[in-house]
Amino acid sequence: MDDVLSYARPLPGEATERAVVTVVFLRMLRAPERPPAILPPGVTLTRERLSVAQYRALYNDVGGPWLWWMRRMMPDDMLARHLASPQVSTYVLRVNGEEAGFFETDAGYWPFVNLNYFGLKPGFVGHGLGRKFLDAAVDSVFRGAAGLAGMTVNTCSADHPRALPAYLAAGFTEYRRVREEWDIPVRLGLKVPAHLRG
Repeated sequence: MDDVLSYARPLPGEATERAVVTVVFLRMLRAPERPPAILPPGVTLTRERLSVAQYRALYNDVGGPWLWWMRRMMPDDMLARHLASPQVSTYVLRVNGEEAGFFETDAGYWPFVNLNYFGLKPGFVGHGLGRKFLDAAVDSVFRGAAGLAGMTVNTCSADHPRALPAYLAAGFTEYRRVREEWDIPVRLGLKVPAHLRG
């Protein structure tokens, strides 16, 4: 993991804020027994190949309140390669044509598929979209995936407080927790909440 995330290390002597978080790892080993997710009228979900600029804008809007910082540190060329990978899928949620959120899956862990990121823009949180959106993310992985062993995701104490309950309600089960310390560069403009400061 250190090699994979070497880009996320601050520069020597760089000003940082430390966040101490609990990361919860979850998995789902079989498709949930429910009808396929149906999104409300006016809501669409499409798989898209986003440019680096489009991805960064969406990632920053969705993740800003929840301390999503690692992709902000990823160099453009590395992010472009990641987004172009056939193993990575990005789905954009729109409400009446307006971007409302996104999720990203990664089959590079096959026979598991990881839900790398999932979230709504702040203005769309709390309007009843989250559950169907998450169900649609799960459906996108399990639908017709021969040889799939399961789906994984992690969340942490920096995320929305309803994130973990939502994953559990969707059918994921927790299998591990770890404590992590993040040194987040001040230049990113993110504010570490008081309850996470180390």
